Amino acid sequence: MSATTLGVIGTGMVGLGAARRAVDAGLNVVLSNSRGPETLAGVVAELGERARAATPAEAASAGDLVLAAVPLAAHQRLPRAELAGKTVIDPMNYALYPGFRVPELDRDELTSSELVQRHLADARVVKALHNIGPKQLLELFRPAGAPDRTALPLSGDDPGAKKEVAGLLDVLGFDTVDLGPLADSWRSEPNTPLYALPYVGQPPSGLTVTEFVAWVQQAPGVPVPAARVGELAAAAVRGPAGFRMA
Repeated sequence: MSATTLGVIGTGMVGLGAARRAVDAGLNVVLSNSRGPETLAGVVAELGERARAATPAEAASAGDLVLAAVPLAAHQRLPRAELAGKTVIDPMNYALYPGFRVPELDRDELTSSELVQRHLADARVVKALHNIGPKQLLELFRPAGAPDRTALPLSGDDPGAKKEVAGLLDVLGFDTVDLGPLADSWRSEPNTPLYALPYVGQPPSGLTVTEFVAWVQQAPGVPVPAARVGELAAAAVRGPAGFRMA
């Protein structure tokens, strides 16, 4: 993989987890959030010399690849001009927060990543890093060829962009399984067998959504080989989009 710098827009758990794994894997990281670079001084100090803070527009410009780790509800605030021509990794999922609904998603007329691609019309969107938790990302990485190497799904409309993202994930310590175009990315979204659970095992029964999310965030990682990812994707049945957070 030729990319040496990962731009990260959004410094929640997903963005920070990916940034830590990238730095540990030898990549440079440019971090950004909506609150300003000065709010990231502590994180940058923790990550070390390979990390620096910037604005979202600067992170978009600096990254060979850019991770857009913001809530889906905020996707229209992503810097379109600076992301034009870039490969953008989309880890967003459709969560049904009060006051945020997207009728096209509710009707399964398009996937959340197609919605993001529509906004970032001049970028190449690849759905990835959306179905595994940050803790598992930081535990399950393995060198290429390891017998217990975990695979992650990705989807996208641009073959070259998917190859770039697969190369990044390989550097981060993961195999990949191509699920096809963004229209098929629902196969690894919430409410499918490939979302979260394969990487953590079976949760306790009776959890609320909030409790389930908290359980996943602390559960030990379970390796998932590429063949299993393919089986689970093929077995997925499209149901209601999104998951309810409140």
